[in-house]
Amino acid sequence: MINAIAIDDEPLALTVIESLCNKSEGITLQKTFTQPSEALKYLQKYPVDLIFCDIQMPAITGINLVKSLKQKTMIIFTTAFSEYAAVSYELNAIDYLLKPINLKRFTQAINKAQEYFDYINKKDRSKDKNIFIRADFSLVKIPLEDILYIEGLADYLKIYIKNRKTVVARMPMKDMMEKLNSVDFIRVHRSFILPFSKIEAVRGNTIIIGNKEFPIGRTYIEEFFSRYSS
Repeated sequence: MINAIAIDDEPLALTVIESLCNKSEGITLQKTFTQPSEALKYLQKYPVDLIFCDIQMPAITGINLVKSLKQKTMIIFTTAFSEYAAVSYELNAIDYLLKPINLKRFTQAINKAQEYFDYINKKDRSKDKNIFIRADFSLVKIPLEDILYIEGLADYLKIYIKNRKTVVARMPMKDMMEKLNSVDFIRVHRSFILPFSKIEAVRGNTIIIGNKEFPIGRTYIEEFFSRYSS
């Protein structure tokens, strides 16, 4: 069960959130706040899993409130202004709901939060079948078995996925490798991470997957052939 609070300077907006939570399974809205300062005091004593937070509030913006949090908490921003989407992405928000919020869109956000909550609280991560990546101002769930390959581009990377649009995320390759199961994936070049199961052939220092060819970087040759030949 996800425990949550909601913060909004408009009481009517909080009533809407409360009503939507009551219609959703797996979430308990413990308390609502019109004063961000009171919410922060509450969080010091009673940490929660999820915060619904308005962005434009007179005393303190939702952006600054989230930045001030000491603990890692899932955030779903609620706002009438779409221009804050990029900022919410930088703050690792689970989702970004535009007012007025309908039940369908709210349920999508709660489902994302529930999946991520289950993911981060799983004790045995070696059996994970999915990863969660922040992209397109949201949290994207990607099945590991559907990843074709990953390409690094400076501070960004592209995740090529079977029968899906390529996901572009702002993340270094090192962090990506930490998310992946190292048994199933290997970095073969400063610009490429590949799934072992999809390697079809190796010719010299070139890996073949489908109609794609990937070079093996000098730094990665020894590790690759050690694992590939075993």
